[in-house]
Amino acid sequence: MTEFDPEQFEDKYAHYFTELQRAYKNAFEVMNDTYDSELIHAIDQQVLDESEPFYDETTGFRVELPDEPTERLTAVVVDDDKLRETLDRYVAEIERQLHDVFGVERPERADEP
Repeated sequence: MTEFDPEQFEDKYAHYFTELQRAYKNAFEVMNDTYDSELIHAIDQQVLDESEPFYDETTGFRVELPDEPTERLTAVVVDDDKLRETLDRYVAEIERQLHDVFGVERPERADEP
């Protein structure tokens, strides 16, 4: 595992491309095993393809989605509530995988059990 340097994460694609790919792939596999694979593939290809991971020492990793992420999904027909719930879960899984891949402890969050 590569030693994580928060300052180098600002230029993440130059320093951590392989690790980022691994985290996103791991998250995809977890989600694909748990949820409707057509929906997961569509989210992966039409929403997460333009997502952006960030790191902050106080809050840890977070993934920002492109503008209007639910409007981008056209490959499958899905209820808005189910899409939002699945997308939120997928983003949380990517963030968890980023922490795992980089060996960075996750900060406690008030919205998590």
